[in-house]
This record gives sequence, structure tokens and C-alpha cells, in this order.
Amino acid sequence: MKKPAIQLPEDGCSEVLLHACCAPCSSAIVEWMLHNGVRPTIFYYNPNIFPREEYDIRKEESKRHAESLSLTWIDGDYDHESWRCGIRGLEDEPERGSRCLRCFTLRLTAAAQKAQELGLKYFTTTLASSRWKSIEQITAAGLEAEKAVPGTVFWAQNWRKGGLSDRRNQLLHEYGFYNQQYCGCEFSMRMLQKDVKAPFENK
Repeated sequence: MKKPAIQLPEDGCSEVLLHACCAPCSSAIVEWMLHNGVRPTIFYYNPNIFPREEYDIRKEESKRHAESLSLTWIDGDYDHESWRCGIRGLEDEPERGSRCLRCFTLRLTAAAQKAQELGLKYFTTTLASSRWKSIEQITAAGLEAEKAVPGTVFWAQNWRKGGLSDRRNQLLHEYGFYNQQYCGCEFSMRMLQKDVKAPFENK
């Protein structure tokens, strides 16, 4: 018998800390969890996002989504300068390069620490729902965070599967979410701007 695209941990899971990068990416995942007996605590920790105005917009949308479902929502600290220190030396790395892996590890380690603080065994992340991200990097970062924070377990899952990508797009319109056009950091923004300008550069 074919296994379902998305599976609960083998020992079951009724509560989980969900690291949320934004409301659109959270929506279908949260819906699936609730339908499968898992209650997520939403942890919004994204110090990579730039500028601050962009961070605040995404934060408020994430909070609005959680509150609409009566879920606990936790605001992680926004310390962009500390994040910049954490990825120092990797500024010129390409998307899906070593800078992204470092960024994921920093954020998921903070998620594991928050899960430990709350007495939650499992943590996972909505980062694994984006087709722009490397699932392998996210899994590696999550397992590194699990190793760094005793008593926590990273629920490694490809949240693009099981029809969740299509459902995400439906919920995006149903909720009227703000839908960002770049990953979040200034380096991904530069790559987007470069791609937009590229078609005109040789004319």
C-alpha cells in the first residue's frame, strides 16, 4: 500500500511548534494539522526579513491567521543585525547556497529552543512548503537544531506534497493574504531585482 504523502511522526503527535515564515505558507499546513489531530503553536521568528516594514506586514498577517483559528501565536525577536552577524561572510552566496543553509539553521535552532521552553517535543517549519527552498537544506538545518537542543525532535516533512501547494494558493485568496514576492532578506531581494532587470540589460 502506498504511504500517504504527509505522515505524522511514528509515535504520534498532538502538539507541535510550527516555525512560520509567513501566513500564506502556514495556511494549508495548519489546516492539515488541525484536520489530523495536531494543534500547532505558531512561532514567528524571521530576523532575516528586510526591511523592517516588510517584516511587520508579514508578522501581522501571520498573527491574523493564527488568531482567526484561536491558535497560540508567538512573536520571536526581530534582530536583523544579529542575523547579519550570523551569516557574515556568506553575503554573496547564491540562493540555495551556504547562506540559506546557515539562515535556516539559525532560525530552526531558535524554534527548537522555543519548543523546549514550552515543553513541546516536536518542531517543524513552513519553510519546507516553498518551491524556492531546498528541502535537503531545510532537513539538514532542522536535524542540526534538534541535535543542538536536547529533548526536541525535528518533524522533517515536505509540506509541498499531498495537494498542500494547491490548497495554499486557494487559502491565499480566501484569506486575502499579503503575498510577498521574495524570500525575505536583502540578498534575495537583490537577486529578484537582478532577474527583473536582466531582460533589458542587453537591449
